[in-house]
Amino acid sequence: MNIEWIDGSVIRVNNDNDEVVISANREGLLSLAGQLTALAEGVHGDHIHYDENNSLEEGSAELIIERIE
Repeated sequence: MNIEWIDGSVIRVNNDNDEVVISANREGLLSLAGQLTALAEGVHGDHIHYDENNSLEEGSAELIIERIE
């Protein structure tokens, strides 16, 4: 699966009181849209792992999105 980021992407993930909030600028949202499309076209078990070490802003909670069917 090809994971692409648009230059200037900013994405934060916060997990507060059983709520997950994803905050992103325009480039971040467009990047996520493309990645979710790629994931939808993949196969069962494909997943994307996001964390502050590889894609999210510092202090963000980890996020894993997985295709299940």
